[in-house]
Amino acid sequence: MLEKIKLLGIVPVVKIDDPDKAVPLAKALCRGGLPAAEITFRTDAAEESIRRISGELPGMLVGAGTVLSCKQADTAAAAGAAFVVSPGFNPKVVKHCTENNIPVFPGCSTPSDIEQALELGLGCVKFFPAEQSGGIAAIRAMAAPYNVMFLPTGGINAKNLNDYLSFERVIACGGSWMVDPALIDSGDFDTIEKLTREAVHTMLNFELAHIGINEESETGAETAAKTFCDIFGFAYKPGNSSVFAGSYVEVMKKPYLGVHGHIAIRTNYIERAVNFLSANGTAFKDGTEKYNDKGRLTAVYLDMEIGGFAVHLVQK
Repeated sequence: MLEKIKLLGIVPVVKIDDPDKAVPLAKALCRGGLPAAEITFRTDAAEESIRRISGELPGMLVGAGTVLSCKQADTAAAAGAAFVVSPGFNPKVVKHCTENNIPVFPGCSTPSDIEQALELGLGCVKFFPAEQSGGIAAIRAMAAPYNVMFLPTGGINAKNLNDYLSFERVIACGGSWMVDPALIDSGDFDTIEKLTREAVHTMLNFELAHIGINEESETGAETAAKTFCDIFGFAYKPGNSSVFAGSYVEVMKKPYLGVHGHIAIRTNYIERAVNFLSANGTAFKDGTEKYNDKGRLTAVYLDMEIGGFAVHLVQK
């Protein structure tokens, strides 16, 4: 469950008044690249909305939010919720969920809250209300003494999203800016899809990293790289298999993937990017993965060429 949420990066927090809008909303979120939703129990439509989404879209990760009692937790789980979230820390509700194998993320905003969560065996908590409780600075401070992961929610938007996600102890952020209740009520699912896609691209932040040029020999690679450096004043950076001219041009000492070479696209979170692109039909080339000394993915090639160029992702 935690790995699924982490790969998504964003969990839309939804307040819905009409269960007839639930499935169209869920489909819009999926099309936008976020097959997940936390349906809050702030309306009477929550239970039926969860039931319809989980029944018609079994591949979507749907949970229940604003769960305030054991009864609500049971109701949510029976309706098909894969997890429950509460705004505060209620030991009775948390213990009930853990005893009944219901994944639960209780709201925690103080060290005392976190210690109670750890005492009941939880490894991840909701940090709420995030911005009002000190934001990412508060999370970093509390992460120092406590081995726990955070799912911050409250006041998070496109402008501060990556401030939170860039911290490795944040598995994802809850947000509602792409699922404004007014848009749901009016049935404007095209706008919801657009805002969702924008949220995903804000998170991933794809950018051109460099262009790779295939040469036939080391001498050819050195000559090509030096030519770029002489013309544009780039720094000459020789390596084992290639030579860089500045940071934007890489010349291979012998042909590698791609008829002409390769294009490197960098992203904030490569594992989330792979998850997002794979869900949208993009295949990746087995055996091209590169990892750092911590075992984290740092680069991988797409299983395609565009205009004679191979394409690979690289972690920023």
